[in-house]
Amino acid sequence: MPRGLFFAKTLLLISGLLFNVSILASDADTIASESSSNSDSSITAPNSNVVGDLNTDANNVVPVETVHGLSLYDSPELPADFPYFPHVNPQAPKGGTITHTAVGSSFDSTNPFIIRGTPVTGISQIYDTLMASNPNEPFSLYSLLAEGVRLDPEREWIEFDLRPEARFQDGEPVTAYDVVFSLNLLREEGNPFYASYYAGVEEAIALNEHQVRFTFNDTQSRELPLIVAQLPILPRHYWEPREFSSPTLAAHPGSGPYRISEVDPGRRIVYQRDDDYWGKDLPVNVGRYNIDRIIYDYYRDRDIAWEAFKAGLTDFRIDARAATWAIGYDFPAYEEGLVKRLTVPDVNPSMMQAFVFNLRKEKFQDPRVREALSLTFDFPWLNTNIFYGTYQRTESFFQNSEMEATGLPSEEELALLEPFREELMASHGSDRLFTQPLPIDEPIELRERLRRALDLLREAGYRVEDGVLVNQQTGRPLSLEVLLYDSGLERVVQPMLRNMARLGVQTSLRIVDINQYLNRQRNYDYDIVISHFPQSNNPGNEQRDFWTSAAAEAPQSRNRMALAHPAVDALVEEIISANGREELDTATRALDRVLRWGFYVIPHYHSGETRIAIWDKFGYPEPFPKYAMDLDAWWVDTDREAELQRRQRGR
Repeated sequence: MPRGLFFAKTLLLISGLLFNVSILASDADTIASESSSNSDSSITAPNSNVVGDLNTDANNVVPVETVHGLSLYDSPELPADFPYFPHVNPQAPKGGTITHTAVGSSFDSTNPFIIRGTPVTGISQIYDTLMASNPNEPFSLYSLLAEGVRLDPEREWIEFDLRPEARFQDGEPVTAYDVVFSLNLLREEGNPFYASYYAGVEEAIALNEHQVRFTFNDTQSRELPLIVAQLPILPRHYWEPREFSSPTLAAHPGSGPYRISEVDPGRRIVYQRDDDYWGKDLPVNVGRYNIDRIIYDYYRDRDIAWEAFKAGLTDFRIDARAATWAIGYDFPAYEEGLVKRLTVPDVNPSMMQAFVFNLRKEKFQDPRVREALSLTFDFPWLNTNIFYGTYQRTESFFQNSEMEATGLPSEEELALLEPFREELMASHGSDRLFTQPLPIDEPIELRERLRRALDLLREAGYRVEDGVLVNQQTGRPLSLEVLLYDSGLERVVQPMLRNMARLGVQTSLRIVDINQYLNRQRNYDYDIVISHFPQSNNPGNEQRDFWTSAAAEAPQSRNRMALAHPAVDALVEEIISANGREELDTATRALDRVLRWGFYVIPHYHSGETRIAIWDKFGYPEPFPKYAMDLDAWWVDTDREAELQRRQRGR
């Protein structure tokens, strides 16, 4: 149940998708006083008469209006006096329990913001942010911890007025000093992602106890003020005396609607709705956070997790396995109407899930080798024989959106690509990026695909000797290993490896436990892994962590292929600084074109919808919001829940 679209995007990059590679196509102990804070070099608290001077535009002349919301390109849809989000049920009852399934991973930390340890699922629910997103708008935020916001017309700074009533779960007030502390802590001691994500922030300054200002060194990123508004706020009084960078299983306090109730390492995490939640009556929260207990039960094997759901041990399931969805719902509870199935169309670009080549390895440096290996992935066979025809092949990193590159590059795309023509020709081995249309024309029949793959490998300097593909210069065989931690994906990997073996490639599949998998991933000790590249309808700063040279060697970045290319770096900055939808779409199409013709990954597939199975005890507002399925707006029918429990006990 993510707290907001932007914050959700951040946490997906940090904790959720890193450990959910099994999901197929388918997330001193008292606060320092204001006087003591004045001596902290990272936090300043000017007196109130200075604050009045700061609330002006870049020329220090015209006062900047205090508003209730922010939007990326225009104005928020909802007025300042809106009572609640239009999609919610303001009379939704409170109570009940929802039990989720967490498959294929474990956890050893309740701190999701650091590089060490495996973070627990669902932890974002304990944190509040300065502003909250409306799932019915693509890029708008409304007041949460901050009751008012001022954005400099030149985008050199943004200020937030914090609500005096805001409290952490231990009763301490949320202050501007906590906001400054959170930014500095995440950038200095958190996952390296944060240093990149908030790189455009020059500094954060506590103007007084309830006013905070962020100044920007990057005024071109339109998303940056909204990213700052979704900064998770951590309690300074709790974390300052503790070792933040070390994993912990402590039930530390946040300021959000749920608190950590139970921690059973590697097995279960329970969140309890906070009856004393300070913000429960705010417009962004009315009709939301209705369920009393949210449980995540961990299962290392998806088949066992499936049996647990059928037995009623869990009651909410995102079904990522096509075979299960097609033929698996023949158990008594479903036939009796106790279990329901929902399909929710995806409104964001379909996520790119793919086998990723580790470009740190010399054998993957030649784009012809990468293209040849990608031809061995026989999607039509998989879709017919394993997936019941339910998937479509993913081709674009921005699939099913206006940001997807198609056909030949437009004049606007060429204007972005031409300055890097020489580098692109060298890295891609041809001018196809400029002269041939997308999607890439590939043979459909496997025999023709393998023939084309062998031709490419020969062009790259390989020959077959006694059935083994060897490099003509070094005499070394081409060998590779696919690294997994979920045995459920073996059925997807093995057919591809068999096709590679027909070309003479020496292949192996290694399935390891989650801790070994993470250690090898952090040490870049792999040939091929499965990775995900989720995209919102408004890609922004997170693209730096996916593709750029700076992220190529950053620990635990999402740039797992170690891509480092000046054209890619420049295109990412074009995306971040886009001043409108047209500019953004042009930049993403150009980036998409560069990535696809580089054959850095072997794309998988997507369904275009989210498949959900639930035990029939939930209520939810319909229709679903346009841009996110807001689980925070669901509720439990406690009478129906009690009836289901009685039936389960009677079996």
